[in-house]
Amino acid sequence: MGDLAQEILAGEPRALARAATLIENGRATELLREIAPHAGRALILGVTGAPGVGKSTLCDQIIHLLRVEGKTVGVIAVDPSSPYSGGAILGDRIRMQRHHADSGVFIRSMASRGVSGGLARATADLAILLDAAGRDVVIIETVGVGQGEIDIVRLAQVTLVVLAPGVGDDVQAMKAGVMEIADLFVINKADMPGVEALEHDLAAWNRKALRTVASEGQGIAEVIAEVITVARAVHRAPLAKAEEDARIDHLGIAVRSLDQALKFYEGQLGLGVSLRETVAQEKVNVAMLPLGEPRIELLEPAGPDSVIAKFLETRGEGLHHVALRVPHLQAAVERLRSSGARILNEPRPGAGGHLYTFVHPSSTGGVLLELIQA
Repeated sequence: MGDLAQEILAGEPRALARAATLIENGRATELLREIAPHAGRALILGVTGAPGVGKSTLCDQIIHLLRVEGKTVGVIAVDPSSPYSGGAILGDRIRMQRHHADSGVFIRSMASRGVSGGLARATADLAILLDAAGRDVVIIETVGVGQGEIDIVRLAQVTLVVLAPGVGDDVQAMKAGVMEIADLFVINKADMPGVEALEHDLAAWNRKALRTVASEGQGIAEVIAEVITVARAVHRAPLAKAEEDARIDHLGIAVRSLDQALKFYEGQLGLGVSLRETVAQEKVNVAMLPLGEPRIELLEPAGPDSVIAKFLETRGEGLHHVALRVPHLQAAVERLRSSGARILNEPRPGAGGHLYTFVHPSSTGGVLLELIQA
């Protein structure tokens, strides 16, 4: 294990800062491979909600009480991107400034860089970093862009959706996705008019909410207690077992001719092609056909020495592989490798730019399995 990995596992703050920069710059694949097996112990708490509801102030108060209890905390604050530099605007870090000298609190602001869903591309890997470093609680605060912020549910064990009377979206107008991801609703700024109406709206969704006035520190202990209760009741999979939350991404079907195959899939089934491209390193031409969220990928050899060409020679056209999407690819790979599974390649970019790795059929019951980073 490298020196930096050892310093991270020891919880060294400067090492965490260096590693976080490497992760954001996409230069931490080997480092994550080393530290991922040590993740899986932290409580991952997601905090989302519309702008202006007081998410950062609420997080600041949660951090304070956790530190009073002797818990170490990591914070990933996903901020809007600066239109000039592309970096994080750092609004969340400023609101948590009182913790800057506390070695038991590590706060990292990340620019969303145009990624929808409320998170940044490197958020999941940064969560693994803080988890492996021994932080008791990792808080992920989303960017606060509104109704579309549902990606947090794939990372967090417990998700708070923060509302405030007269601020942000009316509950009845909020999309079902946002309402459904909440493990707990928090009505912040509960000293303002309109709290009862907001609670009434939530009751129509059969949802419970806790009141807080984060600026005064009111109701924070009750929120933490409820978070712990929910975490114990839900029994969410820890971060190091992300593969337990895997879902079907696509079915890969080997064909001799894309054009010929598309006469059936487009002409007869009415499916539309969302992308056609050539993956040079695999020597394969790909056509993607969405089926809702999953998709079919038709695979045509781009040369006689292509893996798909060899597959067609021995088995003919048909199912080539099954692909699962996982929230934390590197952690999944390390856990499978440690259990003796035969991993065919380190994670690398494939069709559509997604990171992927293959697991040999001898480890999966006879089917070539592809794992893709969500």
